[in-house]
Amino acid sequence: MIYEGKAITVNALEGGVVELKFDLKGESVNKFNRLTLNELRQAVDAIKADASVKGVIVTSGKDVFIVGADITEFTESFKLPDEALVAGNLEANRIFSDFEDLAVPTVVAINGIALGGGFEMCLAGDYRVMSESAKVGLPEVKLGICPGFGGTYRLPRVIGCDNAIEWIASGKENRAEDALKLAAVDAVVKADKLRDAALDLVQRAISGELDFKAKRQPKLEKLKLNQIEQMMCFETAKGFVAGQAGPNYPAPVEAIKIIQKAAGQGRDKGLECEAAGFVKLAKTSVAQSLIGLFLNDQELKKKAKGYADIAGDVKLASVLGAGIMGGGIAYQSASKGTPILMKDIREEGIQMGLAEASKLLGNQVAKGRMNPAKMAAALTAIRPTMSYGDFGNVDIVVEAVVENPKVKQIVLAEVEAQVKDDAILASNTSTISISLLAKALKRPENFVGMHFFNPVHMMPLVEVIRGEKSSDKAIATTVAYATKMGKTPIVVNDCPGFLVNRILFPYFGGFARLVGAGVDFARIDKVMEKFGWPMGPAYLMDVVGMDTAHHAREVMAEGFPDRMKDERKTAVDVMYEAGRFGQKSGKGFYAYEMDKRGKPKKVADAGVAELLAPIVYEQRELSDEDIINYTMIPLCLETVRCLEDGIVETAAEADMGLIYGIGFPPFRGGALRYIDSIGVAEFVALADKYADQGALYHPTAKLREMAKNGQKFFG
Repeated sequence: MIYEGKAITVNALEGGVVELKFDLKGESVNKFNRLTLNELRQAVDAIKADASVKGVIVTSGKDVFIVGADITEFTESFKLPDEALVAGNLEANRIFSDFEDLAVPTVVAINGIALGGGFEMCLAGDYRVMSESAKVGLPEVKLGICPGFGGTYRLPRVIGCDNAIEWIASGKENRAEDALKLAAVDAVVKADKLRDAALDLVQRAISGELDFKAKRQPKLEKLKLNQIEQMMCFETAKGFVAGQAGPNYPAPVEAIKIIQKAAGQGRDKGLECEAAGFVKLAKTSVAQSLIGLFLNDQELKKKAKGYADIAGDVKLASVLGAGIMGGGIAYQSASKGTPILMKDIREEGIQMGLAEASKLLGNQVAKGRMNPAKMAAALTAIRPTMSYGDFGNVDIVVEAVVENPKVKQIVLAEVEAQVKDDAILASNTSTISISLLAKALKRPENFVGMHFFNPVHMMPLVEVIRGEKSSDKAIATTVAYATKMGKTPIVVNDCPGFLVNRILFPYFGGFARLVGAGVDFARIDKVMEKFGWPMGPAYLMDVVGMDTAHHAREVMAEGFPDRMKDERKTAVDVMYEAGRFGQKSGKGFYAYEMDKRGKPKKVADAGVAELLAPIVYEQRELSDEDIINYTMIPLCLETVRCLEDGIVETAAEADMGLIYGIGFPPFRGGALRYIDSIGVAEFVALADKYADQGALYHPTAKLREMAKNGQKFFG
């Protein structure tokens, strides 16, 4: 044993070869935390000091290679002064450079996922051999930062500048076959041949058959591009990537600038360019928000796993009510491996549901994400029926019939009589109280809410709603099923609108006040889209459906009359009464035409202004900042209330519900992190400026106390 630590060991093999193995004790994956970095320093020094070493292979004792840096540890260092953070970054890079500079050949065996710092470790080796099932990539831009362990410097010199820019700016994970085509790796083999292939490669380098020093040299020098080639490469890329990323995500373009600055430098100076760029990005609010989202997501996954011990096994599911929603749920279940019965009382509904599932599966095949055989298997796993014949074997039933409490209660009581005693019933309701619906059931402990967001295949969130009598096992089983479907479940308590819709409708309430003050709805949409929303509130209501929005608003008004009941007619009322239901009817706030791909495209409708004229109650001169505050203050305050009321357990879950459920701008981190970014005291003062707009704009007593005490929701 040349070196032994808690994360890394170095063992001597035959012929002067040593094996540096990453195997972090007590963890299911390898990651670059401070312990691993310190041990890599010691391991490299130990190899360097041993004159008997002739070659090195690098392996992993886990199913993955290295998943990247431990962001939970390193985010603390982001608070350091710039100079200290740059110095720390360069110190870490010296470890990778010293490994790269070993006097003997090095071969990295990539057995599984190698991302971020894990892939940067691979790039520091002379040769890379990869398992067929492994994936590599540099996804740091998704966290608002750039590679920090040499990725922006080494990757362009390994696979070429254009390819490296694409990999780094997109942050995508790359399969073995693609990595081999670009020479990011030197060989791809079956998993059981990986170690042998690495040993063979290092022996060939030791014998002189392969010139490892020549292979290494390009990674020590400037890029082999003249000034004209550099200009064409970088300027074109910056323009294209800026258009793709948008103005709110600076990391992809900044990464290109870092590569460009280092293009004419050797390794050490090039790494200094990377360190400076890394620190610049690490200090941005975007990075703080996106890293916060990553940590929140990890927390959600951890909570979901916690339910696994008491969850029942879902071997067969069912959905009541076919159509677009039912077909989407059936597709999601079947494509992720859980067979599902799809029941409807009408043949037309069955056919619509099957058509939707077939379309979605066909899209997966067309995009290369699924082969025809898997598509056929998934379609076979969806069993349409108009009777309860096979419901005796079902483990969970997702009710997705019309949003009417009486109809839902009748259907739920009917299906309860057809299933086994321990089967879970789940209602895909967006607003109706789970405790109310449970009154129709004999086994209310087996009943929960399971609210999918539309379109099911695209929206990652599922709200799992706990009613007054829902059992822990019912909740756990539903969470486990949602997770198996590839969704992110958040458990919330019962109230009108649950979490997401309860928060969304105060946002719409702010929009209604703006229209009532004479502000053009199209201007509101533009301002809020510039703020970061994927679509403005008027457009969003058109997509949701004005009938749905009108019904949900009535539920909210009944549940929270002090702040959500409008005494005067609003823009939604006008649209609803005019039969302008949005995209589904071809007209709402906008008119809709089909584009070349057969998708609805919004266009201006001159007649809408005349329709809205009677509900313009005053004319206020409002700035773009006012528009943001009119809409965002109510949304943020309702999020605070949901947390205080115990509708959701943590600030992380509240923020992730908004991001995954309604597209809250990710670079702003969620409503509660948005308040933090402003400052709690400053946000309370801002809300007080709009107090004349009603109770939606009045901070809670607890929030005022947080402001007084200098508290935050995060950190």
